[in-house]
Amino acid sequence: MSTEIISMFIEFFVEYWYLFAMLGVIIVLLAIDPSNRGVAGAKRVSALQLPQVQSRTSAIVVDIREAEAFKNGHISQSINLPISTFENSMGKLKKYKDKGVILACEAGNQTGKAAAILRKNEYTEVYVLTGGLAAWRKENLPLEKK
Repeated sequence: MSTEIISMFIEFFVEYWYLFAMLGVIIVLLAIDPSNRGVAGAKRVSALQLPQVQSRTSAIVVDIREAEAFKNGHISQSINLPISTFENSMGKLKKYKDKGVILACEAGNQTGKAAAILRKNEYTEVYVLTGGLAAWRKENLPLEKK
């Protein structure tokens, strides 16, 4: 009887192999889903949540885009530390080491590197703006120009 069950299972597996392949792909995608993880140990914050987090934690918003993009529009009271020189410019953030740093870029895909640098240097409260300045604009939130 047990060999008959094993035989049936093998026959089912061979005939419907693609179902097992799709199940494997789904399991892998669920395991690596970036929305379930922070970016390099940072907490995610939406454009609408950012002002609340900033006032609650006294965090500074750090725009990691290049200077020209920063001048064309940035979040009010944010500072510009371009990702290209971020590690060398971190001295400007020392007083926020325990208060909080909220990282922002254009689309939210470059903050991981900066977040990893901050976490490596023992910054305890690191946040990333999910969707970056694009999400900020989508919510029609104000930008300041310099």
